[in-house]
Amino acid sequence: MVRWTASNIPSQKGRLAVVTGTGGLGYEDALALAQAGAEVVIAGRNPDKGTQAVAKIRNLLPAANARFEPLDLASLRSVGAFCERLKGQSDSLDLLINNAGVMVPPKRLETEDGFELQLGTNYLGHFALTAGLMPLLRKGRNARVVTLSSVAARSGAIQFNDLNAERDYNPMRVYSQSKLACLMFALELHHRSEAGGWGVTSIAAHPGIARTDLLHNAPGRWSATGLTRSLLWFLFQPAWQGALPTLFAATSPLAKAGAYYGPDGMAEIRGFPTEAQVPRQALDAQASERLWAVSQALTGSAF
Repeated sequence: MVRWTASNIPSQKGRLAVVTGTGGLGYEDALALAQAGAEVVIAGRNPDKGTQAVAKIRNLLPAANARFEPLDLASLRSVGAFCERLKGQSDSLDLLINNAGVMVPPKRLETEDGFELQLGTNYLGHFALTAGLMPLLRKGRNARVVTLSSVAARSGAIQFNDLNAERDYNPMRVYSQSKLACLMFALELHHRSEAGGWGVTSIAAHPGIARTDLLHNAPGRWSATGLTRSLLWFLFQPAWQGALPTLFAATSPLAKAGAYYGPDGMAEIRGFPTEAQVPRQALDAQASERLWAVSQALTGSAF
């Protein structure tokens, strides 16, 4: 694949996009989409960060059509409220980027609904969000859902007997599980959309390793992982580059439904968009169906 960058994004005029996450990759996604002419809704739990992200975009792009909407993925109540607000604002949705996440809090934390925080925020919240917005997506024009996974998914396993890590909490193992679940969800959504004739394209992406605040936020700036992020910053590619696989999946006519995209260099850690290697465990059809059923039961969501 030729070195694809945000300058290759085709016009997004007339398209409505929702991006979860107010900083890092989410901000870069929103900026690039707004620059291409899309109407962008930045959805996140922190109003200050959200309004700052919108202000930064408008400072760079005075004509940008961007706004912030509150959304806490760690609260099914908040997810439901967001979906109802959007339905009241628009008749359709063309693009949903499931990007926001939390990474390796040292102690086990729970969402408002009692889910382990990483599983609940990274995966179950986005599962419920996608289900809630599916009526709008099905009315969208060439609608796409892009769900963010991670290189950590390679070492992930779905612990159905302890999905919420109540018996055994290991921060990185649970993060890897959540990101494997995101990848399995993206692939299963593709199969179900095709089988059901929903007309919605589902694609997965991962950013490699990017310089965002993810490793500073949950574990803390002075944790081992936080210090790695601070002191070895040169090993991490810039956030704008980490966002490219997502933007490729979201906008390129070359992006394939049901595919997985990541960086093309250094074991998919950095580089420019290309098809990524899908971990073997993500291709387990029986496990994917079971995960879907469990997710619907836990969240009370239906597609």
